[in-house]
Amino acid sequence: MATQHTPANDEDAKPTLSKAADRAYDTIGGLILGGHFKPGDRLSEEELSRLCGVSRTPVRDALRRLAAEYFVVIRPNQGAVVAVWKRQDIEDLFHMRALLEGMAAARAASRRNDDCLIQLEQCVERIDKAVNAMPEPDIAAFLAENTAFHRTILDAADSPRLSATLASLIAPAIVARTAEHYSQADLRRSNEHHREVVEALRNRDAQLADSIMQVHIRAAANSYFSKQD
Repeated sequence: MATQHTPANDEDAKPTLSKAADRAYDTIGGLILGGHFKPGDRLSEEELSRLCGVSRTPVRDALRRLAAEYFVVIRPNQGAVVAVWKRQDIEDLFHMRALLEGMAAARAASRRNDDCLIQLEQCVERIDKAVNAMPEPDIAAFLAENTAFHRTILDAADSPRLSATLASLIAPAIVARTAEHYSQADLRRSNEHHREVVEALRNRDAQLADSIMQVHIRAAANSYFSKQD
């Protein structure tokens, strides 16, 4: 007799598939960032399945996520290839991000509460620890806390439309590649910008918060392109 398929079995399967997709996402993204796959390389689902230790279904899910984040391009009837980023495209992303994140910081200055300031200060402290880790900065921790910092400001801005627009502009692939090439001095300067933004928010100075945030994003752009030239 066949085993009856119950709703509980469906619920048990969902977390497993999700974890497999997360694993594939982390592995493939890491291989791209690490240079194992080069821009323009075709990504074979069979090879990725073997490298990630998962079936093709979570690999496909991971590739869709990576495509949304500019790691890969999925072409109809051709499959996925590693994205080739044109300089002008990336310059446009940084420029639009600077304007919109500046706007978010300005809104947050008038709408933030004390809990927001505490969360931001904690992010800054954790970034300091990541930057000063021995024997070298902890880039993974820096990226996680940097993301949390900017997300906290967006939450304080309380603008779903602004958040949705920025989500399409903040490509983790670009952020990660920028941080990977940061010197320790670059990382410290980045966190000093964070401190200045927090102070502007504390004083409810919307114009200053906007200005510092735009400088912060443009400094990241300068660092990114200096390592590409």
